[in-house]
Amino acid sequence: MPRILVVDDEPNVRKMLRALLSKHDFEITEAADGEEALRLVQDQPPEFVLADVRMPKMDGIRLSREIVARDLPTTVIVMSAYGTVETAIEALRAGAYDYIMKPFRTDEVILTLRKAEEREQLRRENRELRRRASAQSAQLPLEFAGLLARSAAMQRVFKTVAKVADYKTTVLLLGESGTGKELVARALHERSGRASKSFVAVNCGAIPETLLESELFGYRRGAFTGAERDKRGMLDEAEGGTLFLDEIGEIPGSLQVKLLRVLQEETMRPLGDTVDRKTDVRIVAATSRDLAEDVRSGRFREDLYYRLNVLTVELPPLRARKEDVLILAEHFLDRECSRLGKKRLELAPDARRTLLDYPWPGNVRELENAIERAVVLAEGERITAADLPGRIAEGRDPIKAFLASGELSVKKTERFVEETLIRRALDETGGNRTAAAKLLEISHRTLLYKMKEYGIH
Repeated sequence: MPRILVVDDEPNVRKMLRALLSKHDFEITEAADGEEALRLVQDQPPEFVLADVRMPKMDGIRLSREIVARDLPTTVIVMSAYGTVETAIEALRAGAYDYIMKPFRTDEVILTLRKAEEREQLRRENRELRRRASAQSAQLPLEFAGLLARSAAMQRVFKTVAKVADYKTTVLLLGESGTGKELVARALHERSGRASKSFVAVNCGAIPETLLESELFGYRRGAFTGAERDKRGMLDEAEGGTLFLDEIGEIPGSLQVKLLRVLQEETMRPLGDTVDRKTDVRIVAATSRDLAEDVRSGRFREDLYYRLNVLTVELPPLRARKEDVLILAEHFLDRECSRLGKKRLELAPDARRTLLDYPWPGNVRELENAIERAVVLAEGERITAADLPGRIAEGRDPIKAFLASGELSVKKTERFVEETLIRRALDETGGNRTAAAKLLEISHRTLLYKMKEYGIH
């Protein structure tokens, strides 16, 4: 039973709140002012403090500051009949979780407390996960759930995956394009108790906005023109398993609300249906965007961001873990030789040096593509630097090489950088112009115009 300390200098308010909260399974203690409340919190911290702003001896805002300053494990909610925006902001800055205006509705008080209770539960789970992750000091093997790495940064990722896999906790994967976010999502699924169920991956940036809702939630016959039969959504397909939402930052605002409901209520409703139904799906999301900045700019909902950001796993770029480059290169070399039916090839010393010198802006995906190309082109028993793509054989990124050439023309530099990025985006997407336009953050029409301008076919 959660414990709550009600702090108000008016006995009638305390009596009313005691009657209300006792009906909702709260254990209530009372205090008539902030000083008395602080003594009680120090002796035996309750889960929640519900405090009036204006009180003798110590007001609710100062009480919040004292509780935060003393690092007491208590969530403070303040209330006031003299509420202004400035007072609410001051209370939140002092460390209060939320602010309630008097006179308040009873359901408003209970809803605020339930939200605070849920947040504290998530925070406790997060602390426990971090404690367990730090307690396990033994290094995991070089290969882990389909992932391959020796670097300390990736070993930390392995340990985190091992610790959180069995929890239903939402995980947010951060990292540049090509760092292996989907592989980590699959590792989370395969190491969990959900491994026998489906793993469903959705690239939110690759599906048109008008279709994304029906793809995720499904629809009922007659929901819209052309809906001639029921269609299961990806949430249905992932029932009991894991739904991986790649590029979650691209999801439109209207869908952000519906996804938030799935995470909060664990319910979903197909298009054209009239009732919600329960769903049991673990959500793993990923993005290469700065979601915190998108929240500040209003592009991404703050409440959804915090729901997704319960536990964050950041994948380092390949340039930050050079000790993994040759391990991965050898792995891709074995795989491609086997797949293409070629005798096992060796990496020549000059190829090894070149692979280590290159900054890998496209990360693991670029390395994988480079090795596949080299296996196809290699004529002898070894892959040499000459078998690698030109930009890699040069030992550095072409944009950096151009900037180091001493060219000072802004127009020429802009054109070179633009053409290089377009070629790279098309290379990474296998020539898919729609996907390449999204990577470049330009319209499909603009991409076609630029390709024609630069003679890219």
